[in-house]
Amino acid sequence: MNDYEIIEHTADIGIRAFGDTQKSLFENAAAGMFSLICDPSLVRDAVAFPVSLEAEDRETLLVEWLNELLFLFEARSIIFGRFEVDRISEVRLTATAYGESLDRERHRLMADIKAVTYHMLRVIRTDGRWEATVIFDV
Repeated sequence: MNDYEIIEHTADIGIRAFGDTQKSLFENAAAGMFSLICDPSLVRDAVAFPVSLEAEDRETLLVEWLNELLFLFEARSIIFGRFEVDRISEVRLTATAYGESLDRERHRLMADIKAVTYHMLRVIRTDGRWEATVIFDV
């Protein structure tokens, strides 16, 4: 099974991410989101950004994680290609996002994601495997 898959949703787009652990689920959700923005094979690990978040529940934590990465992309022009979640609980996350400064000639941008939404948001564990559905506003 893949780490994530793209799902179409009316005028928006989303991902369904999978993971054997909650850590890998959050890493794969971030990878899935950035695969919509740019081909991840074109992104180098030139910089590392630490991320530490707290939220009221697991679903909100996922949205906050993805929105933080999207903010760093938009505000600092950093494109990410790799993610390592160091610690995670239902309400806390400590991670590192690896990437580089955006180079519009080399990083051909695809989807223009404006925000991570709560529409159809789902984080579940079934048959010992984690799954999340996230829809993005484009």
